[in-house]
Amino acid sequence: MSIELQPIGVMRSAFVEKFGIPRQPRLAPAARGQILLSPPYDSAEAIAGLEHVSHIWLLFVFHQAHSGPQHTRVRPPRLGGNQRIGVFASRATHRPNPLGQSVVRLEQAEPGYLTVSGIDLLDGTPILDIKPYVPYADVVSDATNQLAPTPPVLLAVNWHRDALAAAHLAATRLGEPVVQLIEQCLAQDPKPAYQQPAPEREYGVRLWDLNIRFHYPQAASIRVISVALAD
Repeated sequence: MSIELQPIGVMRSAFVEKFGIPRQPRLAPAARGQILLSPPYDSAEAIAGLEHVSHIWLLFVFHQAHSGPQHTRVRPPRLGGNQRIGVFASRATHRPNPLGQSVVRLEQAEPGYLTVSGIDLLDGTPILDIKPYVPYADVVSDATNQLAPTPPVLLAVNWHRDALAAAHLAATRLGEPVVQLIEQCLAQDPKPAYQQPAPEREYGVRLWDLNIRFHYPQAASIRVISVALAD
């Protein structure tokens, strides 16, 4: 049996590449985006009632990740990137079918688009469905997950003075919380967990049209070196 699904819209977000995207939703509240709805779901009728909802579930396609029956075991970053577990015990992007789900905050609902925050979706992600978050049904007070028992430990993020000034200028131009988003994303340590980089090694992450360069001057800390328009 095969199933054909049609996207109902597309996500527009700051994340133009996979590196640096928060590994779970709601870890970076400053990560805002818009869901551009396609006809006939761009009508007022389709979103009626969402004014009473604070959070929504997004069902979407991992459109830039490999999927298929070869992905029965994966190596989650949370476990260091070297330990393999069954795909159904993880939220890895490599799945039997390229389907993802995230719960995000609904900031605004207008015919044609929804503004959301706390997202972990790549720009251009096809959205398959939207469902309201229902606290009494979706919150499981006694749930456990021994593979991910606690939130990730956050790194300290420091700034070079010129980089911080450039980020503030970009925030004014873009109308987005650039400084907060950079700090929230980098604090989660985007590099592979098994890497132990030398202090002089630089990394780069793309947000909007910005290229952010950073390094690890010492353990458990990140320093933003520069913020500039991407080439």
